[in-house]
Amino acid sequence: MSLIVQKYGGTSVGSIELIEAVAEKIAGFRDQGHDIVVVVSAMGSETNRLVALAQEVMEQPVPREMDVLLSTGEQVTIALLCMALEKRGFGARSFTGGQVRILTDATHTKARIREIDSSRILAQLEQNNVVVVAGFQGVDEDGNITTLGRGGSDTSAVALAAALEAEECQIYTDVNGVYTTDPRIVEGACLLKNITFEEMLELASLGAKVLQIRAVEFAGKYKVPLRVLSAFEEGDGTLISLEEETVMENPSIAGIASERDEAKLTVAGVPDLPGIAYKVIGPVSNEGIEVDVIVQNAAVDGTNDVTFTVKRDESEKTKAILDKVAQSLEAREVILDKKICKVSLVGVGMRSHAGIASRMFKAMADENINIQIITTSEIKISIVIEERYLELAVRALHSAFNLGDPQSEFSSQR
Repeated sequence: MSLIVQKYGGTSVGSIELIEAVAEKIAGFRDQGHDIVVVVSAMGSETNRLVALAQEVMEQPVPREMDVLLSTGEQVTIALLCMALEKRGFGARSFTGGQVRILTDATHTKARIREIDSSRILAQLEQNNVVVVAGFQGVDEDGNITTLGRGGSDTSAVALAAALEAEECQIYTDVNGVYTTDPRIVEGACLLKNITFEEMLELASLGAKVLQIRAVEFAGKYKVPLRVLSAFEEGDGTLISLEEETVMENPSIAGIASERDEAKLTVAGVPDLPGIAYKVIGPVSNEGIEVDVIVQNAAVDGTNDVTFTVKRDESEKTKAILDKVAQSLEAREVILDKKICKVSLVGVGMRSHAGIASRMFKAMADENINIQIITTSEIKISIVIEERYLELAVRALHSAFNLGDPQSEFSSQR
């Protein structure tokens, strides 16, 4: 009937019983007449076990050898899943990333996909076989095994779906789909039936952990319909696609994202001169540290304060860099605050509707939550607040925009 690419993560294939359950699910799709290509991760915490083994041998393992080691986790899963499918009477063939020839660059442990040779997969589909591919891995031009880094299996699945022109790429995980916000924070969080690539990309970048950013970027670039479903419960999950016409004229909010892993740094009292922001931010970026929200304020004494956020685990390194910068610029001081978080509203309908920001700020004022930084884009408003108020802020915003009700004027599912 159609070609579907399915991806099952580590929690979905964490034991033989779970692998058997995945085989049953795949068998159901085959019985409906679909061609199926499956991408799998390593079983459960297998990757962590392999990393620990490597570090017992070498504190900073050689990246090339780490890729050789970590790629073995998925190889176990593809073989076991094929055995489970064969036992059920379905032809199945397993392939590593190298056997399929998922060609990547030579950046070990975080390689980027360059191209995929789909001929071997198509040949197996012609023979009515299920094709099971090891996610997270590929090979470079010299035949060296490479891995794609965090979220690599999601990226593998989307890339294969694009190369094969699949009707849909289904990501099976331990949640039912994408919610209006984290259900662990808001009991009334609503499962989204649909969301755009743009919204999902923003939510993923702002703290939502359902999908990795690279996979969403890939899906959006190649227009691959992406569906997030539970591997353990029945349901249609959330479809991520280009469709946004139905929400563009509504003041719709797709969801609320939150991120605790943030720290704020302020370089106070820098000279008010052209290019001063670059002189502060440049040395940080040159060290490979990703800078997020940036604000520059003019002080009454004719100097500037430059404030920005980074990931919390990079904050001490960032402060050390800024201490040197501050000394060279004769700035007053560098202030580090690790007790902050970021909360964001996301929705394509915000483009054409005024009043979203004021409602958001009123919700914070009603809860006596002080907003330290505000940043906006066409489809996003983010605020930086004290970390202790994160859950209160998310609940207040979810209530203010009535996102628990699919019929709300702000719901993108209306």
